[in-house]
Amino acid sequence: MQTIDWLWILHPALAVVLIYPLIGMVARLGLQARKRRVDKAALPPTTGRDHADLGQWLASGVVLLVLVALTVVIATKEPPGAFVGGGSRALQLLLVLIGTLVSLLALWRVKAKGYRLVFALLTWAGVLGLGAQPEVWRLSDDPFSPAFWQSHYWAGVAVVGLMLFSLAARPEILRDLRWRRLHLAASVLAAVLFVAQGITGSRDLLEIPLNWQKPTIYACDPVKRVCPPFAPAAPTPAATPAPSGS
Repeated sequence: MQTIDWLWILHPALAVVLIYPLIGMVARLGLQARKRRVDKAALPPTTGRDHADLGQWLASGVVLLVLVALTVVIATKEPPGAFVGGGSRALQLLLVLIGTLVSLLALWRVKAKGYRLVFALLTWAGVLGLGAQPEVWRLSDDPFSPAFWQSHYWAGVAVVGLMLFSLAARPEILRDLRWRRLHLAASVLAAVLFVAQGITGSRDLLEIPLNWQKPTIYACDPVKRVCPPFAPAAPTPAATPAPSGS
């Protein structure tokens, strides 16, 4: 494997090592917090706070994970000299990435409801803007197509939106029953999408060849499922026999 191949598996590796274990912890703490509040279960009083704190880290981690994937895909799709748009477009995309990170950080810091809404939308808009670049492969952009609903990309940006909602609405979720119910519905939908992401992500990994294999693999016809024949290997020249000595 080359360096570029290691960069391409950075996104799934971080998801497996960090995000999915964190999902399990947040879900378990959420169920315990609900049992403590509704069923009056004898659980530590810090359960709800721990669920909220870990939920913040999960939401931010999901956003950062998607940004890592988009950055790697855009930066490594073509060699630097063949980057479409040249340095000016690269600078614009870099500014979008920095702005998205700054918006995510600001979302952690601000308290006013209006600011939280603005920075959550700015963060999501940054993710969507980077994801709309031609280097980012998507099965389909047509929501009326079955391929759209099987797309790893679109499920990913939907999860980002749900995570940003939970992050931005944390104060309201903590003190209002209606917001808690909305948060619960969003969490169930996010859990379904996370399962789908695990399936579609594994599927997509099977379709991504190593960097040195891409010229041959991408010459195949995915519709007819045929590949061009390999060029025959050059014959090895026969060794010249040494003259016999006297």
